Amino acid sequence: MEVEGGGVSKPAAVIACTGMALFYVATLYAPTLIFRLPPPYSFKEFMIRRFVCAAVSSVVSVVVCALILPIRSWEASTLLSIYGIRRDHIWQAVMFPLALTSLMYAGSMTLNFLLWLDSWKEDSDSGGCFSFRCFSDALKAFIERIRSRASNVLFWRNLVVAPLTEELVFRACMISLLACGGFQKYSIIVMFPILFSLAHLNHFMEVYFQQNRNLLKASMIIGLQLSYTVVFGSYASFLLMRTGHLLSPWAAHVFCNYMGLPMLFSQRKGIVSLAFVAGAVGFLWFLFPLTRPDFYNARTNNCRCWQGHCSWN
Repeated sequence: MEVEGGGVSKPAAVIACTGMALFYVATLYAPTLIFRLPPPYSFKEFMIRRFVCAAVSSVVSVVVCALILPIRSWEASTLLSIYGIRRDHIWQAVMFPLALTSLMYAGSMTLNFLLWLDSWKEDSDSGGCFSFRCFSDALKAFIERIRSRASNVLFWRNLVVAPLTEELVFRACMISLLACGGFQKYSIIVMFPILFSLAHLNHFMEVYFQQNRNLLKASMIIGLQLSYTVVFGSYASFLLMRTGHLLSPWAAHVFCNYMGLPMLFSQRKGIVSLAFVAGAVGFLWFLFPLTRPDFYNARTNNCRCWQGHCSWN
């Protein structure tokens, strides 16, 4: 182990984690409330400011975490491994959690496939072409759509900045502090993702204006988002503590942000509900087998992940 267990008291760990969560959210409002910068002239500038703020708060959290933890060695590899940043078992840390997470989206992927199949049949019935030129045009259209999304600032927020900074702060930093403080693994997984969920309350005003200042609708949407983020926060914490690899919850975070909420049912196609149920059963069935610690660590008795999380049975 790279960090001595019990080197941080439980109250100190809770206070530090709460402070990190509050600091992460408060920093997002620093440009206007603290630095008194003029209002952004565009939504893109507004989001770029938030990207910078999120990066700053993440760096501060990483530094504070390193100062609090009783770290034995200040070598770069040791420091990075404390946060679950490792060079070994990279493909396992990405592919296995992605495969596991995708099972919860079996309904969504089934619906997308059925919609694509309907579109393909319509093109076929209307005499759509199947020449190389048609496939080439379709490929160009697909590439152009990817480029269009990559130039969208929301793409960068949902798939790059938010997953990276949130996993660093709410998983890598907080879990290492809580584990070092002596909290049990399941206590960390069940209780402390609430901090991660509450950090998303900053979206309330955005949703409020999107819903034409309808307080009830905005509250219902935010309530659903908070419930979902609690569940995902528990899952992401589970992944990090089982694998000792930050890439695992990061990959799941990116995938979930891209897919949105899982599709539970479709009014037109009952097979979507069946696919969701089958995927949920598969997810529960493979949850522990696909997160076996020895898949992500060469030796579980002398692993490089902090706090010996990979020693789980």
